[in-house]
Amino acid sequence: MGHSTMPTEPFRELGRLLMAIGAILLLVGALLISGAKIPFRLGQLPGDIAYHGRHGTFYFPIVTCIVVSVALTLIFWMVNCFRR
Repeated sequence: MGHSTMPTEPFRELGRLLMAIGAILLLVGALLISGAKIPFRLGQLPGDIAYHGRHGTFYFPIVTCIVVSVALTLIFWMVNCFRR
């Protein structure tokens, strides 16, 4: 009656992933709590395109998209560093 040993490597990877997700959630939560104190608003940054016509409005937050893209790139880069 042998014992089957489960490899600990998948659990270690899962633990690292959960820690990274927890850190990201902590940062997002801190941003949401202190959101009123941030000197800029996402979606209303200088460079975001807004056109108000007679029959409609066109809005494209190009600068906000760039800022969010850079932030997500840095976050995923840090998560990838932890996984190695």
